[in-house]
Amino acid sequence: MSELTAAELRRQVEVFLPKVLKPSRYLGSEWNAIKKDWDKTEVHMAFAFPDVYEVGMSHLGTKILYHLVNSFPEFLCERVFAPWVDMEEMLRQKMLPLYTLESFQPLQSFDVIGFTLQYEMSFTNILNMLDLAGIPLRCEERKEEDPWIIAGGPCAFNPEPLVGFVDFFLLGESEEQLPEVLRLIAEQKKRPLPRREFLLRVAQVQGVYVPDFYHVSYKPDGRIAEIKAEPGVPAVVEKAIVEDFDKAFFPTKPIVPYMEIVHDRMMLEVMRGCSRGCRFCQAGMIYRPVRERSTETLLKQTEELVRSTGYDEIALTSLSSGDYTCIQPTIQSIMEKHSCEGVGVSLPSLRVDSFDVDLAESIQKSRKSGLTFAPEAGSQRLRNVINKGVTEENLLAAVEAAFQKGWSNIKLYFMMGLPTETQEDIDGIAELAKKVANLGTQNGRRNVNVTVSTSIFVPKAHTPFQWEPQESHLSVKLKQKYLKEKLRDRRIKYNYHDMETSYMEAVFAKGDRRLAPLLEWAYKHGCRFDGWSEHFDQETWMEGFKELDIDPKFYANRAMDYDDILPWDHLESGVTKQFLVEEHHRALQEARTIDCRYDVCTGCGICPGRGVQIDLKG
Repeated sequence: MSELTAAELRRQVEVFLPKVLKPSRYLGSEWNAIKKDWDKTEVHMAFAFPDVYEVGMSHLGTKILYHLVNSFPEFLCERVFAPWVDMEEMLRQKMLPLYTLESFQPLQSFDVIGFTLQYEMSFTNILNMLDLAGIPLRCEERKEEDPWIIAGGPCAFNPEPLVGFVDFFLLGESEEQLPEVLRLIAEQKKRPLPRREFLLRVAQVQGVYVPDFYHVSYKPDGRIAEIKAEPGVPAVVEKAIVEDFDKAFFPTKPIVPYMEIVHDRMMLEVMRGCSRGCRFCQAGMIYRPVRERSTETLLKQTEELVRSTGYDEIALTSLSSGDYTCIQPTIQSIMEKHSCEGVGVSLPSLRVDSFDVDLAESIQKSRKSGLTFAPEAGSQRLRNVINKGVTEENLLAAVEAAFQKGWSNIKLYFMMGLPTETQEDIDGIAELAKKVANLGTQNGRRNVNVTVSTSIFVPKAHTPFQWEPQESHLSVKLKQKYLKEKLRDRRIKYNYHDMETSYMEAVFAKGDRRLAPLLEWAYKHGCRFDGWSEHFDQETWMEGFKELDIDPKFYANRAMDYDDILPWDHLESGVTKQFLVEEHHRALQEARTIDCRYDVCTGCGICPGRGVQIDLKG
């Protein structure tokens, strides 16, 4: 790729942009976008989202970090997203580099490129974006003038398959951690140190993991024998946490895209973390402890968001917004102040047992678009196994109240392939869906529409189910076919996730650094956008496993022992491994664990020094 100025690159790109799908993905210039003077800033960062624009721009973390970095006068942050296949083809055909939206600067020009790792199936997009930028894929192949490649997000809690491509990872919450890293990069630009010396300095920052300093050896059977840290770096990397969430940075002048995105609305983060303790849920473990924003802060932020964006909907986001202590008065205050301006409120994540039909009605006064609930499992036994504190009575009471208030559309989310699942649990999904549909009919709703969606259980790092295998392809497909037959009812629609992508997700979710060559092989053989069904190529991945002599079942379908060294054992989420072992035991006993927000501490380790009390009665 030839070296071009930003202005020259822009001119060349604008010639062919009308020929690609959704050109506004690649133009920038949106409302509230920040354009800084390149020459008047010390550190230049590209925030890279390894998926298309409309997905990345819907991600709250993207908005927070983009505006956070730009809030420092000495730093510049611009955005780049994975180009869709037609745009990639044009860039390669014209031999043009991947660039950022704000200034059309080639990625190669930046000091640091920060990828967010939201989903394992985006990993090949990371390699593709580096290649499109003309940056060597492997860390050891890069020169001093190449950018530092860093990454954070939930998948950073097991980043091992990306070791060798990423210089260092940021574990946990980056509001305080990332600016500290950028200051070190500013010092490195002024007084350069040898690569390893600089990385050693960065490794001292809370939550920064530099894989170069950690060496992994293996047993003859393929299991990990040892993970050994070099002197001078922590043996276990502990995640970064924002302690005072009420004072944490939050952007109130977010970028407003000119095209429709997945979540096209204002977002207000009311709380972070979850203490419910669902045993399959990685987010519920890695984002602990629970921290809330005050109503006063949220109302001020709402006022600023309404004035700066022009959106007519504000979503109160968190892992479980219904658990926010002041949810009702906050919504009431927002509605009183802004409903006259046509601004509505939405709650993307409502739990069945915290559902309030009057609250839901006050939000959806003008349009009862539908309600979504996630029982997760078809029987109370299995809900106890996964520690989902929801009963059938909770669900039926909630949907009956909703039908009585005028709703007709209900969505129900379940997981398939959960540990200890039996045929009775699958039957329970069908029976529960039919009970919901019958309640709608009994309550006079003419066009009852119940949508049942089943995803496939993927064991994740730092959860009580991290030792569990994923269920086999054949078994899951038979269950999907069986459930489809059981749900033959004109009032019920059944959607299910395909097994192939869930299988690959499990491989990488439980994978180690020996998968890096596979990742590179798959990318070079055309794999990208693996999370998109129209682009996922199962045959190519299987060919890669065969050619590199890697057994995917070793990662996805192997039950692991408590004394096994896990690929992520040197990375600390704050929840102790002992607690996860105990929770796994309780799952097999079909025993519930109480929510520590409403009772005493359960001893997960995120709040040291507190007592322990476990309810084993279920």
